[in-house]
Amino acid sequence: MGNKCNAGKKLYPHLFSSLRVGNIRMKNRIICAPTSPSMIDLNGHFTPEMIAYLEEKAKGGAGVVTYGEAIVHSSTGKSHNKQLQLDAFGVRQGMCEAARAIHNAGAYANIQLSHGGMYGGLASVGGDVDTCKEAYGPSDMSMPAGEVKEMPAAMIYEIIRSYGKAAKLCKETGFDMVQVHAAHGWLFSQFLSPVWNRRTDEFGGSLENRARFFIMALEEVRKAVGPQFPIEARISGDDLTDKGLGLEDCIRVAQMIDDKVDLINVSCGNHEDPDMFCRTHPSAFYPRGVNVYLAAEIKKHVKTPVACVGSLNDPAQMEKIIASGQADAVELGRASLADPYLPSKALAGCADDITPCLRCYECFGATGELEMVKCAVNPTMGEQLSAKYPKKEPEYSKKVLVIGGGPAGMEAAITAAERGHDVTLVEKTDKLGGNLHPAGAAYFKEDIKKLIGVLERRTARAGVKVVLNTEATPDYVKDFAPDTLFVAIGSNELCPPIKGMDQDHVVMAIDAELHPEKLGKRVAIMGGGLVGAEGAVGFAHEGKECTIIEMKSSIAEEVNSFYRGGLLPEVEKSAECLVNTTVKEILPAGVLCERDGREFLVEADTVVCALGFRAPYDKVDELANLAEETYIIGDCKKVGKIYDAMNTAYYSALLV
Repeated sequence: MGNKCNAGKKLYPHLFSSLRVGNIRMKNRIICAPTSPSMIDLNGHFTPEMIAYLEEKAKGGAGVVTYGEAIVHSSTGKSHNKQLQLDAFGVRQGMCEAARAIHNAGAYANIQLSHGGMYGGLASVGGDVDTCKEAYGPSDMSMPAGEVKEMPAAMIYEIIRSYGKAAKLCKETGFDMVQVHAAHGWLFSQFLSPVWNRRTDEFGGSLENRARFFIMALEEVRKAVGPQFPIEARISGDDLTDKGLGLEDCIRVAQMIDDKVDLINVSCGNHEDPDMFCRTHPSAFYPRGVNVYLAAEIKKHVKTPVACVGSLNDPAQMEKIIASGQADAVELGRASLADPYLPSKALAGCADDITPCLRCYECFGATGELEMVKCAVNPTMGEQLSAKYPKKEPEYSKKVLVIGGGPAGMEAAITAAERGHDVTLVEKTDKLGGNLHPAGAAYFKEDIKKLIGVLERRTARAGVKVVLNTEATPDYVKDFAPDTLFVAIGSNELCPPIKGMDQDHVVMAIDAELHPEKLGKRVAIMGGGLVGAEGAVGFAHEGKECTIIEMKSSIAEEVNSFYRGGLLPEVEKSAECLVNTTVKEILPAGVLCERDGREFLVEADTVVCALGFRAPYDKVDELANLAEETYIIGDCKKVGKIYDAMNTAYYSALLV
């Protein structure tokens, strides 16, 4: 008899077929790509939080779970402030625990062997303190972050031996395979570069010579782990920069290692190049699977199985990639943070319940700023250790009223209902989603639209009673008489007392996002924060000529640097940006502005007000007193991001 729980095998037969890689047989073609949140202690060891993070990915159904950027030679190659150091004393215990946790949850354990090259001694995206004493690269050079010394040949051979020692350690502590990192601008990528590598010895000159360090390290790893142990190599399909290799060069590198590894993972770009970061880790401005073509081309020239990356999120797309022969496996990075259970949901035929990654880089931002990881749409990301412990069951089923159907309201309603409470959600408009609708209106925000759908379906499945087109006034709440009240009424757009705001050609940002047809050809946007910046990109896509007027010195300065790195080039293409500029008055012909003591007119057919949001504290206070147990969640608690709404809602609902 067929197993209904495995409906995904019929929907995605290639994705859920097995794959032999060396001495392991993957149960599916899904690999959790190398990720390395900063949940590492100061000795360079795994923490329990890091292990729980990896364990949940394995519970989610992936065939292989990979830890990223484990450093093989700490004295020269530590490129982040906190990294797993494979040569650190006492590192074995945590590695054993990590491998066992992954195994016990049903997946194979993989680990990426890495070295930062010159970034071991320079400030990098991942590290600005505790760098190595010297920066060693392929050649002497001056970088913006400091001077780089040519790595002596003796050091090269020492590092080669360290790759072998590290691989042996990984095998001994229970890991099932290792990945050697030769992409993204790290050590081997630097040596492969014809621009950075100007050596005249056996490690410089021709591509074969520039690849020698990488190949010798692979041979040392093979000698250390034996003939059947799987070795994966991560290479670029194209460095997409004048400092690195093109596609034809990368094909040649793949052919050089074809008989030395068991899996070739094809990525691209350079982690340390701000212009390339958002292509290496594709931003929302790129289509899903933007980098798959590189793997597909390399696959034509090698016998070894090939894995692809590229912000993949949809099982149907993954199935098509594998079925069409573009790759043999897919590797998921941020998608496995947004929803670690993506593989098991796809296998069960429940792809419509997969939480979409928004490609907002909340995860990268937290890793750098907070030394942990979080996710805008997954409240338990980075909290897996505490999530493992059972929550106190409610003493009885409560009558719960949630006011507001935005992301906070829906998340609270879902969580409370799943805990056994009788939940009613009241929304004053005709649909759920709140400010996710304007936030998801632009052409590059399709994932936010998908998030609305996922939350709506979960709300229905949880048995939440939804009341639309109804404002929950104080009298409504009194008549309802809830045991528990969630106030999730969102925030209001700021409408400052600027002279001329009441004119017909002034449109508030939310209205403009939802109804771009209201806008004239020339659009002046007051406010260069995230809303104004993204609005300009969306409006320009609709054919508008945009000007952003911002009183601060930069655009979208409140946004994390990773998302901002992808956003600003799009803004620059979409709008004229007037920073350090004050709005004086709105006139029929446009906006009167002042900068450096000079007044001038920004001509516009439409003026969009994108000057921020404010929580309606008066209404919050009025409602919050109407139930003995009240929780204030989302923007009406404090105006913030999707992460803040989802997080406060989820954890508040766990208290009920």
